[in-house]
Amino acid sequence: MIPPKEKAKELCDKFGKVDIFIDQEPFKPIDCRIEDTDSKDTAKQCALIAVDEILKSIIWHHDFSNQTRNYWQEVKHEIEKL
Repeated sequence: MIPPKEKAKELCDKFGKVDIFIDQEPFKPIDCRIEDTDSKDTAKQCALIAVDEILKSIIWHHDFSNQTRNYWQEVKHEIEKL
């Protein structure tokens, strides 16, 4: 299992990268990653929303262990620290 701190960074990195497809060249992605504060804050908020949804699903499905819930809570904590 990926350590929570690494998972937090991975999620924020994924939400911080966006590929745009131009109509004239529909299959040519353009990397439009913006390394500014607003972009990083947006990526962080998206990652927090994703983790909150995971935590909600864990609550509704009692087959998950406390270890799983604790892992995702720790990931959320690490995202908040970024």
